[in-house]
Amino acid sequence: MGTKNIPSSVVQFALADKLIDISRANSLWPLTFGIACCAIEMMATGCARFDMSRFGAEVFRPSARQSDVMIVAGTITKKMMPGIKTLYDQMPEPKWVMALGNCAISGGPFAFDGQYSIVLGADEFLPVDVYVPGCPPRPEALLQGIIELEHLVSDWKRWKNPEAA
Repeated sequence: MGTKNIPSSVVQFALADKLIDISRANSLWPLTFGIACCAIEMMATGCARFDMSRFGAEVFRPSARQSDVMIVAGTITKKMMPGIKTLYDQMPEPKWVMALGNCAISGGPFAFDGQYSIVLGADEFLPVDVYVPGCPPRPEALLQGIIELEHLVSDWKRWKNPEAA
């Protein structure tokens, strides 16, 4: 007589956690926050032509306390870095960060010897989860980044191949 057929509370919580993760992945709320030219592409992605709502991420929130995704879109200056960090700290857990554009990833064309005011990537002071390259990145690239973030949040590989977990 084994304990194989007795349900475990751990298994029940694991199932609830999976369902919560899938719900989170399909209802991401990005922060309305753009620093430079990449923000124009971010705004275009929210328009009807690209239909961000089919991925559940169309609700751009005006406050960091209401959002769970920070899309760092553009050039980060050292003067702006403390403000960005403050907004990140105000976001509730769980929270994710996307670096949108070459400037947010690595400083872009402003990274050269002797420059003193540009931060060489958001990952210098934030834990970046998804990188979306381009100068500026197309709206389709941002949509692909959102899909990648959804896979990260819901742990999609574990769902597709449960034996690998």
